[in-house]
Amino acid sequence: MTEDEKKEVAAFRLGVIAEFVNGPAPDHGEKERLLREKCARKWNIPYSAKTRISRSTILRWITEYKAGNQKLEALYPKDRNDRGKSRSLDEDTSLALINLRQELPNATAVKLMKQMHSRQLITPGICLNLSKVYRFLHQHDLMARPGKKPEDRRKYEAQLPNDLWQADVMHGPKIEHQGRHRKTYLIALIDDHSRLIPYAGFYWSEKLACWLDALEKALAKRGLPRKIYVDNGAAFRSKHFEATAASLGIVLIHSRPYKPQGKGKVERWFKSVRSSFLPDYQPQSLEQLNRNLCFWVDQDYHQKTHSATGQTPFARFAAHSECLRCAPADLHDHFRKTVRRRVNKDRTVTIDGRLFEAPVGLIGTQVELRYHPETPETVEVFANQQSHGFVRPVDVHVNCRVKRDKNNNAELATDERLYQGGRLKFTGGGDEG
Repeated sequence: MTEDEKKEVAAFRLGVIAEFVNGPAPDHGEKERLLREKCARKWNIPYSAKTRISRSTILRWITEYKAGNQKLEALYPKDRNDRGKSRSLDEDTSLALINLRQELPNATAVKLMKQMHSRQLITPGICLNLSKVYRFLHQHDLMARPGKKPEDRRKYEAQLPNDLWQADVMHGPKIEHQGRHRKTYLIALIDDHSRLIPYAGFYWSEKLACWLDALEKALAKRGLPRKIYVDNGAAFRSKHFEATAASLGIVLIHSRPYKPQGKGKVERWFKSVRSSFLPDYQPQSLEQLNRNLCFWVDQDYHQKTHSATGQTPFARFAAHSECLRCAPADLHDHFRKTVRRRVNKDRTVTIDGRLFEAPVGLIGTQVELRYHPETPETVEVFANQQSHGFVRPVDVHVNCRVKRDKNNNAELATDERLYQGGRLKFTGGGDEG
């Protein structure tokens, strides 16, 4: 295994154990929960056919990393003296398994193992189980079934900056927040042509609101891309995100399920974050972590020559600045949530249990209401693609003081006109008046 391959494996291992070695150590209950979670999920392990990691392996990596003064080299895989040979299968059993695979090219590993036992092809004293069969078949390139065509994957690169952005989410380190340790999530976008990072930031969640916040900051800083390549996560598939992208003229491209290879550039950058950024910083807060990340991206990553392009990401991005599209002045308005309502006879519309009053001329009309979830009291109403201003929250006490003139026009009565002969006269504008 080459030095670069060892470093890649070590970076992956550090990403697995990051919650245990970065920042304050988790308590016993939290540590056990993390171990169960990591043992249960499937991993894309570099240079390995395995997809699971055992509890003992994770604990061994933690021990080795701490014993090695938290250096990445402590997680390098150890070289084997018997590379290319099976350590648990003798030559006769290995040859029998190869011949059986040639005889049964479409058989599964389970069926091959059963046939080896039933035909008594296993040398006495050799224990053959399913994991050994899988490992042996992978080592000798015998897993692929005949007739299965290899998938056509091609290396690609966008021709100009902001032609294509890739976006994804990475699990970050845990940080103490409000008396407990909370996991962080790194949301990042990368320009496919230059490898420049339009924006990257750690959040407490990977939900839609966090993704839209990261996207808005990226657009404001680096302009509008023509396409964004994302996976099929809930936030990336939301109608809100699709409407926002469409209003800005951005085309969304979703990767095929369980095919993450197309987002290799952003995944490669995440590996750099794990190996070059996270080991050097011990954040005490989310704000500090993001400040450190911003400094590292601008002063380190953007200024280093990229091995694939031969230029620094910033220089390659700026070389074609004439083709960049600037974000519109009303960029924030494009991120508003849109709901559709029909205006009731009493001029009201309801949004999340809140009552608003629309203009009289829109009674009975289907309208669009656009607002930011963080400021739900500011709602703009649209009908036939035209703005009709902002609706206002219903104030039933003010409406109680509304009277109508002879032309059925509403006007607000003064306190003096409400009282006649020392008695309150009801002049409400509703039907019950």
